[in-house]
Amino acid sequence: MRSSLWIVTATLCSALALGACSSSRLGGFGGSPTRGAMAAPRASEPVEAVPSGPVEASPLPPIDGQPLPPVAGAPMAPGIMDAPPGTDIAGLPPAAPPPVVAAPAPAAPTSRTAMVGTWTAREASGGTCRVQLSSSPALDLYRASTSGCSNQDLSKVNAWDYRDGEVYLYQTGGSVTARLRGSSSSLSGALSKSGAPLSLGR
Repeated sequence: MRSSLWIVTATLCSALALGACSSSRLGGFGGSPTRGAMAAPRASEPVEAVPSGPVEASPLPPIDGQPLPPVAGAPMAPGIMDAPPGTDIAGLPPAAPPPVVAAPAPAAPTSRTAMVGTWTAREASGGTCRVQLSSSPALDLYRASTSGCSNQDLSKVNAWDYRDGEVYLYQTGGSVTARLRGSSSSLSGALSKSGAPLSLGR
């Protein structure tokens, strides 16, 4: 009977000793997990700011096929600097073309009647003579006469005509002595045979 009681007592003492040891371990590791989770977090330590140096920016190299970006200080396209701030350059209308200056109207063709009268002929030699263009018909031409002309062909002029803006001087036999072009106050041309210049004025 005593031995059985002693065994029970030893078992209880062993159990109590094991329980005390377990409780002491838990206390040595900082208590229960719940209490550790509820503990207030530690304040973070201040971080010292790192001084920053000057930042240098440089343009990236252009991609193949892409236009180069504008360079500061480079001249811009004509007309861009003239636009007011905030103006959409792409939306501007194209510049108006310069006004078209109408060409002067061609002078009205001179008529045969305007050529009738007395003219002063100036020959290539520098001499002058008189040429009279008449309105009197002579067959299909009109009568003409000269006086004081040193050129033999010009002195033989006896008819004239006006065709396609030109005055034709004819001599005896129907050959053309000279062809002249101009206005009712001034004519210039050349003698047919020699090609010497000839001018008539009023």
